[in-house]
Amino acid sequence: MISRRNIRVKVMQTLYTLDAQEQTLKPGDPVRILQKHFDQSRQLLTYLIFSITEVARYAETDSRLRGSKHLPSYEDLNVNIKLAGNEYLWKILEDNSYKKAIEVDKPHLQDHKELIRKLYLELVTTEEYKAYIAVEGRDKKSEKEMLEFVFSGLMFPNELFINHIEELFTNWDDDGEMICQILMSYLAKPGSVHFQEIISKEKWEFAKGLLETVNDKKEVVGDLIRPKLKNWDPERIATLDMILMQMGVVEFLYFETIPPKVTINEYIDLAKEYSTPQSGQFVNGILDNIHKDLVREEKMHKINFK
Repeated sequence: MISRRNIRVKVMQTLYTLDAQEQTLKPGDPVRILQKHFDQSRQLLTYLIFSITEVARYAETDSRLRGSKHLPSYEDLNVNIKLAGNEYLWKILEDNSYKKAIEVDKPHLQDHKELIRKLYLELVTTEEYKAYIAVEGRDKKSEKEMLEFVFSGLMFPNELFINHIEELFTNWDDDGEMICQILMSYLAKPGSVHFQEIISKEKWEFAKGLLETVNDKKEVVGDLIRPKLKNWDPERIATLDMILMQMGVVEFLYFETIPPKVTINEYIDLAKEYSTPQSGQFVNGILDNIHKDLVREEKMHKINFK
């Protein structure tokens, strides 16, 4: 589910946090900080799914509120609540892994009731919703498509909702695209995501290993980077650029399954996105030169240093 690129971003962010720390770190602190980044990914996924279920279930709330008016109209007494009984909605609500995530992440504590109400009122005006409730029976295709529409056709394009998410989750810019892909897969097949293992054991080992190796091999990596800086003052190089170069060199030396070309391209892209406008070209030049030297000197014997 979580891509290698996203893992690299979280390791990069963890290393940046560690670099900015003034107090002495306790053993295990780096890994705990890294774990928090992945926890934030799960929390974002949980919150988005919870919001979808709240919009769908608001049909019953709307029916109750309108029916309790002093002088309810015929329409007030006959609100269609088909969406609240959506089969895919209830598969989600009965998913044990999702229920555990709700207990841990507590999305219901956020004050978003008014936003949910507005989203629901917007939903009932759409042609997709009207077509959905016009059919009395239920079939899997329309049940799934309706729930997918609640997110992709209603919530995701809604500026108020996205602003709300951005305020709650600082990781939205980093994780948004990936989490939305996971979410849409989950809506198509509720129960397909293990929320307690948002990152697989294999990918967690890669993330933890990359973080720990950069920390443990700083001197070795620094000895390879410094000669390539030439007229650059290492102290004046952007912190993120240095971190990305350290990560790249570590992958060259200690991660045998990752082709060097892939490593270079990944860190060029990250430098362009997260650092300065010139960082992509700068990181590319340094990593490419180091890679060529390692190949020429026959030092590209990738091993796990541990």
